[in-house]
Amino acid sequence: MKVRSLVAAVAVSAFTLPAFAKDIVQTAQDNGSFNTLVVALKEAGLVDTLKGKGPFTVFAPTDAAFAKIPKDQLDALLKDKAKLTKVLTYHVVPGMVLAKDVKPGMVKTVEGQSITIKAEGGKVMADNSVVTMTDVKADNGVIHVIDTVIMPKS
Repeated sequence: MKVRSLVAAVAVSAFTLPAFAKDIVQTAQDNGSFNTLVVALKEAGLVDTLKGKGPFTVFAPTDAAFAKIPKDQLDALLKDKAKLTKVLTYHVVPGMVLAKDVKPGMVKTVEGQSITIKAEGGKVMADNSVVTMTDVKADNGVIHVIDTVIMPKS
């Protein structure tokens, strides 16, 4: 009788466990439009960071955004861990900033420099990129999709 009670308790608890939420990296990976970004995060050693507690706001370039960079330059960037880390952390803002909370102006990135957020011609811009989708939520932050890889000033 004790074994049945234990089995019943395990079965009940298995159904009451909360579902695991997805972190920023898993959310990007599952989307299918951020394959190059995920590869770059792996090359830079930033996967564990963006799987961490956060929260983070990521201005995430799509595969099409990365495709705007000439192949030889992109290949060189992916091989230069220090420069790649600088570029990728330039796309990350500490904290969770939803679209409704974004105000035009300078926003400091994890890299240390600031990106410029502005509204222009009915579009929201992050530096020279257009934000094409906002508020893709993850359990440790939010992704705003951008159409161009943004580069730090120096």
